[in-house]
Amino acid sequence: MELGMVGLGRMGANMTRRLVRAGHHVVGFDPNPAASARVEADGANSVASLDALVAALAPPRALWLMVPAGAITEHSVSTLLPLLGKGDTVIDGGNSNYRDTLRRAQILADRGVQLVDAGTSGGIWGLEQGYSIMAGGDARVIERLRPIFETLAPAADRGWGRVGPVGAGHFAKMVHNGIEYGLMQAYAEGFAILERKREFALDLHQVAEIWRHGSVVRSWLLDLASAALATNPTLAGIAPHVADSGEGRWTVAEAIELEVSAPVITLSLLERLRSRDPDSFSDKLLAVMRNQFGGHEIKRE
Repeated sequence: MELGMVGLGRMGANMTRRLVRAGHHVVGFDPNPAASARVEADGANSVASLDALVAALAPPRALWLMVPAGAITEHSVSTLLPLLGKGDTVIDGGNSNYRDTLRRAQILADRGVQLVDAGTSGGIWGLEQGYSIMAGGDARVIERLRPIFETLAPAADRGWGRVGPVGAGHFAKMVHNGIEYGLMQAYAEGFAILERKREFALDLHQVAEIWRHGSVVRSWLLDLASAALATNPTLAGIAPHVADSGEGRWTVAEAIELEVSAPVITLSLLERLRSRDPDSFSDKLLAVMRNQFGGHEIKRE
């Protein structure tokens, strides 16, 4: 099947490689010429502009956007809009907010262009292991794109599916990432407790390896934690600063709007925010209050 890939960063390039290996014809575009050169070396074609990408594909076209959510996705869609025609499909594989997806879907639909939101998980490991894909959109359009999804997924019959109408794919991926926040936080706290029990001199990598096999807490995230601890047992040189890309915030906001209690995901997000404050005013005020009411000692900087 023929596909246009917009965005040839690490994930987009790996997806392109997986498709080309399976015999699909992929034409890619990225403003970085070096990125285009890398996928050409893997057997894909590349072009120098979005105009050229649309011209290189035979109607009905399918274009997969693998670019950062927000302004870059918005720019890509608005640039493609006048170039596409009835029957074409845009697939947004990034982490767009589902509300933006619904708005873009309506704009594209007014020109007869379908939008499929393909929430995609797998990161840098997807090239070899496949990607988990949560697709939202018209059932007939997704069925037409089935060869693409089956190739990118871990297997043709698992790891992907149509989860609902347009918007549902990005909504499911948003919640997926919110769950990921909670799981990661639980592992981080557990290993912090193990590390603090200094008299036992626990080998954290050994414990992780034991848990990876047969334990109810085994998971891919644990596999990754174990790999990190194997190479850097004390996490030397790593700053305790944890970024977030938005999905956790959106998940918490949706939980509040839907009146669903989600304390674990919410607290994991707040812990990420806390990690970025090297000069916490709130902690200083807590120390002062303890001193005021109980005469507790204040540690000075």
